[in-house]
Amino acid sequence: MAKIEVKNIYKIFGTEPMNVLPMVKKGATKDIVLEETGHTVGLDNVSISVEEGETFVCMGLSGSGKSTLIRHLNRLIDPTEGEIIVNDTNVMQLSEKDLIEFRKHEMSMVFQRFGLFPHKTVMQNIAYGLEIQGMELNERNKIAMVQIESVGLQGFENQYPSQLSGGMQQRVGLARALATNPGILLMDEAFSALDPLIRSDMQKQLLELQSELKKTIFFITHDLDESLKLGDHIGILNHGRLVQVGTPEDIIMNPADDYVKAFVKDVNRAKVLRARTVMVKPDRFNGSEVKLADTYKVDGDTYIEEFIPRELRERSTIVVVDKKGDTMGYITEKELAISLSKTSHNESKKSF
Repeated sequence: MAKIEVKNIYKIFGTEPMNVLPMVKKGATKDIVLEETGHTVGLDNVSISVEEGETFVCMGLSGSGKSTLIRHLNRLIDPTEGEIIVNDTNVMQLSEKDLIEFRKHEMSMVFQRFGLFPHKTVMQNIAYGLEIQGMELNERNKIAMVQIESVGLQGFENQYPSQLSGGMQQRVGLARALATNPGILLMDEAFSALDPLIRSDMQKQLLELQSELKKTIFFITHDLDESLKLGDHIGILNHGRLVQVGTPEDIIMNPADDYVKAFVKDVNRAKVLRARTVMVKPDRFNGSEVKLADTYKVDGDTYIEEFIPRELRERSTIVVVDKKGDTMGYITEKELAISLSKTSHNESKKSF
């Protein structure tokens, strides 16, 4: 069941967006609309469905509409046209009072520049959302302390933001977002301002927390490696239009257009693709010349990089199995060559 549904969202910035909308619906590009009307197309007929408990990553270059989209989910921005459904509630129909309550309880946001109160301690910053909800001091401090420990900041609860590194400040921001126990976490370029090593640590920590908490996360980034590492599904925006949605494997193996191809061309595919993605199913595999002694098994969720060294040494046929040990498919040198090539999966299959 979808936790978030974005249905045919248009957002046009300018003084007369409704007058410009028909032009956009007829296919006018962002550049043409700006040149002829002075209006800016933020989003152009975007529809997305995010399942409960998944991490959906939206990516694209600067100006593609990523931040505009995420701000629609909690109505920091209202669309020119379209629907936003969260937990079966049409967010566009909420009164101002109901919208405030919705933001307090349904979702939290983590910002790129941390957004911490400089005059409040770590504990006070993390407990702020609970304070707004009217929770008693001792109770909210207990909850805040649990979150402090979850992000590894125990011992720093009485420090102020200025006394923390950038990575530590972002941990505070993440803990604050989690403290109210929202079903949905909105993360807008949350790790983009961090140094590469700290950023990698934060990505790892988010994955660890998500494996335990199973929140619905809507994550914005311009970094493909981050998208592939964090996302269950990835949506790619270009000039306000959603050009492709798919799993990391889908995006890598079958880019929808030249824009997506440019993003994925330098990706280390062995770090992204799993055995189950590149295998040949049993009914399509010719195993007549394969000897059992020349095979070995790998789990379907194993990344290619984990078994490539052995495959290069032994040149064996790989039997891909599920969690029960049942055969799902097979991988030979041919499948590995196809999966690691720079062309799309479909193009590669045609060349063999």
